[in-house]
Amino acid sequence: MATTYTPEFTEGGIKARIQRVGGYLAGMVMPNIGAFIAWGLITALFIPTGWLPNAKFAALVDPIILIVLPILIGYTGGRMVHGQRGAVVGAIATIGVAVGSKIPMFLGAMIIGPLAAYLLKQIDKFTENRTRAGFEMLVENFSAGIVGAAMAVLGVWGIGPIVRSITNTAGNGVEWLIHHHLLPFASILIEPAKVLFLNNAINHGVLGPLGVAESLKHGKSILFMLESNPGPGLGVLLAYMFFGPRALRPSVPAAIVIQFLGGIHEIYFPYVLMKPRMILAAMAGGASGILVFIVTGAGLVATPSPGSIFAYAAETPKGGWFGVFAGVIVAGGVSFAVGAALLGFGRLAESPAADAPAGEDLAEPAADAGAVEQPAARADAPQNRPLEA
Repeated sequence: MATTYTPEFTEGGIKARIQRVGGYLAGMVMPNIGAFIAWGLITALFIPTGWLPNAKFAALVDPIILIVLPILIGYTGGRMVHGQRGAVVGAIATIGVAVGSKIPMFLGAMIIGPLAAYLLKQIDKFTENRTRAGFEMLVENFSAGIVGAAMAVLGVWGIGPIVRSITNTAGNGVEWLIHHHLLPFASILIEPAKVLFLNNAINHGVLGPLGVAESLKHGKSILFMLESNPGPGLGVLLAYMFFGPRALRPSVPAAIVIQFLGGIHEIYFPYVLMKPRMILAAMAGGASGILVFIVTGAGLVATPSPGSIFAYAAETPKGGWFGVFAGVIVAGGVSFAVGAALLGFGRLAESPAADAPAGEDLAEPAADAGAVEQPAARADAPQNRPLEA
């Protein structure tokens, strides 16, 4: 199933490479959407601000987002590279970046899972013809165990800290824009960081604390809405629903419900990863929404967690409804318009050059070539008969 989202491109150039990378990233996430939905339902229902607050059930939230989901992504990434053996070492290696982390290590899992599988694949090629009969299982098991353990240690020691530094850098960039009163431009950093699953780190690590301090002074803060605005994600999903690839359109309505009503933004990230140019739609929508928030003086009294339209309604101060909902609607509308244009209003979404494997374009010429060669083969046949006689 993972390969469904990873079309091969024979063309060169930056565009094809970005599409290929985005396809592989989406291929690691899309098969695990069910797990994301399960986590989203548990979160929306049982956290203290959820519909049915329950401390016992809410204890499931952090282990799933911090451990289970990264491991599933690392497992899937490893499987894409080297089958079941790659999946196993990918899962083991992912523990190295996930353990002890207070932020979801999805980006780390996307790096270390395929990397561990690729390393094992090269080792298997080296040992394939050098292993004596009867020792195959021993060599295969120990090679996988050694690679998995080594990559897990590397994750703790190297890749985990690197991902955390990337997260901190993104947060510092957002904070700099805030202090220099360039809030609409914050979407240039926030939206790409969200798609790489750094949304919780930016929202709760940077924007949340700054928003709390501002809310104590003024009774509300716009900072609570920079990352959590459900409008940009809604616009991207609507663009996919009307103009995206036909094979994906049936999955979009459920994603809209989970994203806009449930507040689980992670559900739309894979749709952007499949077509990286769609990040421009999210950025445009986010910047437009922030601009409306600034003009109308909108703000929330606390962090909307999760970022649902219902949470927005619950956290809106008295008399602030117009600005808050106008910002969400404008963000969704702009994101939808830009996304629809980027998808060519349905034309680019179904374009063979953009979405279909490049090999499919060569299928018909290959068949035609075969048809031309067949008469030549039949013409040769009479010439061979006297020799055979």
